[in-house]
Amino acid sequence: MKISLPRRLLVLSLGLTVLTSAALAADTPPAVYDVRAYGATGDGKTIDSGAVNRAIDAAAAAGGGTVRFPAGTYVSYTIHLKSNVALYLDAGSTIQAAPQPTGGEPGYDLAEPNLFQGKDNVYQDYGHSHFHNSLILGENVENVSILGPGRIYGHALFRDGGTRPGEGNKAIALKLCRNVTLKDFTLFEAGWFSLLATGVDNLTLDNLHVDTNRDGFDIDCCRNVRVSNCTVNSPRDDGICLKSSFGLGFARATENVTITNCSVSGYDMGTFLDGTYKVTRGMGGTGRIKFGTESNGGFKNITISNCIFDHCSGLAIESVDGGIIEDVTVSNLAMRSIANAPIFIRLGHRMRGPADTPIGTIRRVSISNIVASNVSSGSAILIAGTTDHPIEEVRLSDIRIIYQGGGTAAQAAINPPQDERQFYPEPGSLGVMPAYGMFARHINGLTLRDVEVSFTKDDVRPAVVLDDVAGIAFDHFKAQRTAGVPVVVGTNVRDYTVQSSPGLAEGHLDTLGAAAAAVK
Repeated sequence: MKISLPRRLLVLSLGLTVLTSAALAADTPPAVYDVRAYGATGDGKTIDSGAVNRAIDAAAAAGGGTVRFPAGTYVSYTIHLKSNVALYLDAGSTIQAAPQPTGGEPGYDLAEPNLFQGKDNVYQDYGHSHFHNSLILGENVENVSILGPGRIYGHALFRDGGTRPGEGNKAIALKLCRNVTLKDFTLFEAGWFSLLATGVDNLTLDNLHVDTNRDGFDIDCCRNVRVSNCTVNSPRDDGICLKSSFGLGFARATENVTITNCSVSGYDMGTFLDGTYKVTRGMGGTGRIKFGTESNGGFKNITISNCIFDHCSGLAIESVDGGIIEDVTVSNLAMRSIANAPIFIRLGHRMRGPADTPIGTIRRVSISNIVASNVSSGSAILIAGTTDHPIEEVRLSDIRIIYQGGGTAAQAAINPPQDERQFYPEPGSLGVMPAYGMFARHINGLTLRDVEVSFTKDDVRPAVVLDDVAGIAFDHFKAQRTAGVPVVVGTNVRDYTVQSSPGLAEGHLDTLGAAAAAVK
């Protein structure tokens, strides 16, 4: 049977319509759910968290989508993230933490029980043990994002405490999530944690701007993490902090992490975002990149590169709760006005966690291409293991550090305390160092290649003091020194090698005796 030309054209047209519709369906972006369509006001007064959660529920029920916050201020208690849903904060939009409840208000979600917090916080503190009492909460969700140029403002969140029903103390809390992206927004005055991510896999933080009153990012027991292009100003606590607590009820390593192209600082809160950059606390606040203190599960395969430290503490790598730290590379850091040790590596046995946990290990750490100026005279590079568990295989190369100097003969005679069971290890807690450049204790395998240390004010301490160090090599090491002061002083130093290092005798010694400590 022949089909007429008009009918053939009709069939062809219908076919093209079906194909076109299918193609359009395949290219159609996920639906957008405007929070105002679900009752949010954005007026900065009304509690909008109910409307926001209705929009998120609608998107999740449809299989996913984007929940949009137009310009405005959305005062909220706990907002619940759902799988396959993105929050998008338009320019001019703010999610603002609602005031803490005083009576009658629903408040933030109740802090959930955690059997693994331990009596009197013996495993980890309250903040690391609870997640629900937060402004934004994601638990057991996947494929979620918070995006856009808007702001999250946590002024009403507690910077500690928040232990009573209905109180909140974290801006964003994520627990046991997968495939999470946080990008482009600002966090201001964000409570105990701007971000607490525990047990999160495939986490991306990109182009976030943080100016807060306590921790910036706490990345705890997480795997496959990318932190890039972020600025974190946190004068009263750590900026970007890797942890591995026992908050999940088992030890889980934080591993496969890259931190790159980031800036951390300790300016007064608020002065980073407003561009005034004020410092009223000596050389600035904490604001650093740090591993620990919670360290039950350890840290593996970590790379930190191309970062800036400004008016804050230095790099800290710590394991004191039994975790293993291994295969760490740190490169291309610029530091200025550092309030304590520019590099702090500490192995201890505080052992806050389950009984009979063995002491941890730190090994295979490489730190290179570091420049630091105006560094506090009290703390040199500080590397310390324990009497029976030395740190292993640390390599420092292409490093230039300028200290403030001014050290005295009395300080040169100091023998720093061991304090291996120290509750909260910090460089300053060990007191002033007897060396202006580096103090190293209980280490097997330490290489300094193309490392140079100096001071701006006369210092009569040695550049380096070694205590129980095996396998130490100085290769093209340079140190400014005051006349009559040795470059290196050592106790119980074995397998000591020097090459092309002014002020030090060339060659190898099986043991470094008192005579070798004299000036060349």
